[in-house]
Amino acid sequence: QVQLVESGGGLVQAGGSLRLSCAASGSIFGFDYMGWYRQAPGKERELVAAIGRGTNYADPVKGRFTISRDNAKNTVDLQMNSLRPEDTAVYYCNAKRDYEDRIYWGRGTQVTVSS
Repeated sequence: QVQLVESGGGLVQAGGSLRLSCAASGSIFGFDYMGWYRQAPGKERELVAAIGRGTNYADPVKGRFTISRDNAKNTVDLQMNSLRPEDTAVYYCNAKRDYEDRIYWGRGTQVTVSS
């Protein structure tokens, strides 16, 4: 079964940085699309960044976050710089293959940014 596991969340002061990692069972190369979403308290889950043939980012994180593949570690990472309190959320990894409709989700990792 496909499993996604996020890591790297934690507490950070405003202006600081964190790097999140998503490890997939098997290989990340088995997925055509991988992305990071987040869900803040009382809000809907929203796309943060995605990587497939290219990359895309939500407007609030453009210029601050970078999504990338780390081939050596077999992970998809999210480098988060210049963090703001409004970035506080549970961050989720997801993945998809072109030949199936199923979307896979990790359990999430908490990111808390203090003012």
